[in-house]
Amino acid sequence: MRLQQEKDEFDFGYTMITEYDGLHSEMMMDFGVLKLDSTMSFTDEREQLERVYLLMYGEVEFTYDNEVVAAKRDSYLNENIWCLNVPQGVKVSIKGIAEDSEIAIMRTENETIFPSIVRCEGNVVNEVRGKGFMNEAGTRIVRTAQDVKLSPQSNLMLGEDVHYPGKWSGFPSHSHEQPEIYFYKFYPKNGFGLLKHGDEGVLLEHNDTMKIMPNKVHPQVTAPGYAMYYIWVIRHLENNPYIKPTFEEEHLWVEQPGAKYWPEI
Repeated sequence: MRLQQEKDEFDFGYTMITEYDGLHSEMMMDFGVLKLDSTMSFTDEREQLERVYLLMYGEVEFTYDNEVVAAKRDSYLNENIWCLNVPQGVKVSIKGIAEDSEIAIMRTENETIFPSIVRCEGNVVNEVRGKGFMNEAGTRIVRTAQDVKLSPQSNLMLGEDVHYPGKWSGFPSHSHEQPEIYFYKFYPKNGFGLLKHGDEGVLLEHNDTMKIMPNKVHPQVTAPGYAMYYIWVIRHLENNPYIKPTFEEEHLWVEQPGAKYWPEI
């Protein structure tokens, strides 16, 4: 299900998109965007939940656990991921420094107490995936900040994909039992993409959010000329964390060595 923004840009302040215990609660997590200028600050009142704060762009200052940490990111396309993960019970305040900063905020229930951690540079995984397959149709940048290996105590797995113009991700088509949220940005902003969600085709535009429902396949593509960035966040299930997807076997042949994509004459 596509959760479309009414306009291209967010208002300053916090915009709620899904709620763990309210609207779209079937996703089992909060997802929203915090937009700050240099005069603004924000204190998160949802201390009863585990939280992840992912800086998309701008410059801000985080205060938590008696620590003050500055974070700066000029480009979500070209620069590494930066996020803060804290357990329940930790007070977090964010102060705007740049004239325009956006932070994606993700929250969910988790009774496990673990050390708060900033994930960036050396403790995240950066990859270029899709090389050498499908005539490079799926070549893209994947940044993983949290998964069962990097953050075994967290209930959230998350990262970013950056599509080069005209490229695919999520193909061969795959699905998983855990709910997932995608949040999109395009460069230039009038770009668009398309996603196959189960048997439904979905238009993707700048600042859209997509609910990926359990067991629905979800491959996607961006239009030529337009780079597509998206945050992906998966909520682990109790005794069933996300480890790997289930692929549609009918499409697996496209990644086989020597696969023929055009009939020989």
